[in-house]
Amino acid sequence: MLRIRIASVLLCWLIAGSAWCAAPQAGTITLEVDLSSQASGKEAKLWIPYPTSDQNQTISNIKVSGDFTSSGVYTDLTYGTPMLYAEWPKEAVNQKLVFSFHAERKEIAQRNLPTKEPKWNRSDYAEYLQPTSKGPLDGEVKKLADKITKGKLTNLAKAKALYDWTVGNMYRDPNTKGCGLGDVCELLKKPGGKCTDISSVFIALCRASGVPAREVFSIRLGKKAEEDITTYQHCWAEFFVPGFGWVTADPADVRKAMLVEKLELSDPKTKEYRSFFWGGIDAYRVVIAKGRDLKLNPPQAGAPLNTFGYPYAEIDGKPVDFYDPKSFVYRYTFKK
Repeated sequence: MLRIRIASVLLCWLIAGSAWCAAPQAGTITLEVDLSSQASGKEAKLWIPYPTSDQNQTISNIKVSGDFTSSGVYTDLTYGTPMLYAEWPKEAVNQKLVFSFHAERKEIAQRNLPTKEPKWNRSDYAEYLQPTSKGPLDGEVKKLADKITKGKLTNLAKAKALYDWTVGNMYRDPNTKGCGLGDVCELLKKPGGKCTDISSVFIALCRASGVPAREVFSIRLGKKAEEDITTYQHCWAEFFVPGFGWVTADPADVRKAMLVEKLELSDPKTKEYRSFFWGGIDAYRVVIAKGRDLKLNPPQAGAPLNTFGYPYAEIDGKPVDFYDPKSFVYRYTFKK
């Protein structure tokens, strides 16, 4: 197996406007939101993904400012995803908020995964074995999952077969809006999309095979001293291996690298990418949210969020399109 390692010289690969290397990465991310272009005389509410520290990232120097009347940090009741909430009354003249934090992030390299699987309690991971609004586990999804994992007995073996199938059969479509909707049934008909699409197919196939799996939503760090990262959202997957824990898998970044570098599946460099992103991810990303069909806290008036990788706002209870910069003005910037 080809392995991507750091020896005496720091080795980095540039992929699709980002980079990976073994060195930890750090910088300050600032989000500026301005809802003032909305019609006056209407109540405004805003929810923002709120990153927290864990074993792979450290979040510090958090600052929040603006002309909102109230704000707070809450978590959703299903996945425990933190979020920053703010609101403005109908009489507010401006609706602005600035949120910044310093992030230190390290690479994940989960190698030598255990091939023997101890007994485990599926009920402990029930929420990661359930269908979602855009990721059913029956019908064609179940048929395909059973076909791919035939003869595979462990979570690791099943997930590896599904990862290989996803990389080999899906592709990155640069014309997809945002990160994609992750509509699994449609993607099985036309297997092109972006990170949420490709990750969603892998996750649905994992769950249909009895392997707990989940999405991880992030924003990539910049490579320059200062950089606009408003469109740097990214999603990858994690699956559960009994006796080890959650393992990362990012088939979407394999396909992204292949598109950018014009690589074929048979190319040796593709093999390197496939190896690295199986149990490994670069340090140029900060986790900001997890979960699908998210019910926000405080509750939103609109439907549960398919994904929470972007800021979400409502004006008088009506969602604002976060893909429309004219009505929902916000900007992420990165500074080393």
